[in-house]
Amino acid sequence: MNSISAIVAQADDLKDGQMRQVSVGETEVLLTRVNGEFHALGATCTHYGAPLIRGVLKGERIVCPWHNACFHAQSGALLEPPGFDGLPCYPVQVKGQDVVVTVPQEQQSAQTPEMAAYDPEADSRVFVILGAGAAGSIAAETLRQDGFQGRVVMISSEDTLPYDRPKMSKQYLAGDPEEAEPVVWRSQDFYDQHGIELRLGQAVIQVDPSQKSITFADDSTLSYDSLLLATGGKPRYLKVPGAELENIFTLRSYKDAEQIIAAAKPESQVVVIGSSFIGMEAAASLRERQLTVTVVSPDSVPLEKILGAELGKVFQQEHQRHGISFRLQTKATQFEGEGKVKTVVLETGDRLPADLVVIGIGVQPVTDYLTGVERNQDQSLSTNEHLQVMEGLYAAGDIAQFPLDGKPTRIEHWRLAAQHGRIAADNMSGKAVKFKGVPFFWTGQFELKLRYVGHAKTWEEVIVDGDLAELKFIAYYIQNHQVVAVAGNQRNPEMTAISELMRLQQLPAVEQLRQGGFDPLTALNA
Repeated sequence: MNSISAIVAQADDLKDGQMRQVSVGETEVLLTRVNGEFHALGATCTHYGAPLIRGVLKGERIVCPWHNACFHAQSGALLEPPGFDGLPCYPVQVKGQDVVVTVPQEQQSAQTPEMAAYDPEADSRVFVILGAGAAGSIAAETLRQDGFQGRVVMISSEDTLPYDRPKMSKQYLAGDPEEAEPVVWRSQDFYDQHGIELRLGQAVIQVDPSQKSITFADDSTLSYDSLLLATGGKPRYLKVPGAELENIFTLRSYKDAEQIIAAAKPESQVVVIGSSFIGMEAAASLRERQLTVTVVSPDSVPLEKILGAELGKVFQQEHQRHGISFRLQTKATQFEGEGKVKTVVLETGDRLPADLVVIGIGVQPVTDYLTGVERNQDQSLSTNEHLQVMEGLYAAGDIAQFPLDGKPTRIEHWRLAAQHGRIAADNMSGKAVKFKGVPFFWTGQFELKLRYVGHAKTWEEVIVDGDLAELKFIAYYIQNHQVVAVAGNQRNPEMTAISELMRLQQLPAVEQLRQGGFDPLTALNA
């Protein structure tokens, strides 16, 4: 293969723990120096293409500034999702003081991890993954990366290849021309090549762990040796008169988004029920289509239970600035129309015209197919630190209540589900790995591109660094004199550093935050 070489730096240009973006021909390269040695990697994240130079390098970890994907600073290998692939890795030579990097003329965008080949003679076991979302898809690949050579079967009730679900309520629903099609993570050829058997469009009606057996809607069965349940959540429906009318939707899948888009005609009036993330993202996306949008919610402030009243008000004002109306502290009690919805009736007696309605009032874990296993009140499954429910049975993502800082916790975040998928697969393949990840999620609504690290169900205080009015801030959530979560907007490098400080348990004392002037980047590099 033809290649290009170039001097990209002098040996004393970078100190240990520093990185720099350089160019070799038309290829952008991230140059790192770790333990005295130079390494050259692809310059952009394999998830959404973020420039990694704006992230952080800590030890042997590079953390993406957008969605916290982590890569090995020497090999480029993917350490933590989101994303499925590692970074390209290029040869580096130090000639005197010149640092020389060589890249192939044909640019590379990613490094697919090595995977074991399917060989039933080497391993006759059958590992099954029920669900093809973030947790399931990453688990299937991780099993092969861990060297498992038995049969891997991934089952999905949807008939599409595994796809990027977070974009459904954001760019895809908004009509972004660059997102005209759902982003499929892998091709059918990829799954065939790596011996990952996809069973799409197949509904499971029963899982019997005592018999290690799965029953499908057509009464066929499948036996397994180890099973990962990653079935996620199903949207909660509003049980009021008229709920059966057409053009009343929930938003969870590609099919849901397609139906909403088909119903969203020019000049349509939209009512969104619910002011948590799905509802607010759907409202913002449909407003991007120039539709008239009203949000109805019993809450006094959007997102108050997750972000608090102060930050929730920031989101409300940003939506209002873009023309979205709110009817808060009230509920929808009835839908009216002939065949299709035309009116949403509120408990106040007010009537809102509606050509379509999107209901975003939360999800319920999908576990009703499981027999012989105790479920929690919210229908989730309790796991240990290895994400194991019982021998031969694991759970990940929305359905898993797992130990976080010693407390049973359930979190409905895409990246956490992906983290779960990796850890569960590691344990299925015999590695005995405990989940120690730091929860992280993101949302995009107009000029708000919020990043959130940690987890806080309750808090006593919120310390804000920055200017909420300018939408440039970091908010620290305090409970029991400790930082339990952090939310930030337009402060991506600092938020990336905070995620590493939280992982390393090196966040500052609360009093230092109250005094102001805390710089996460400086603290991380200290």
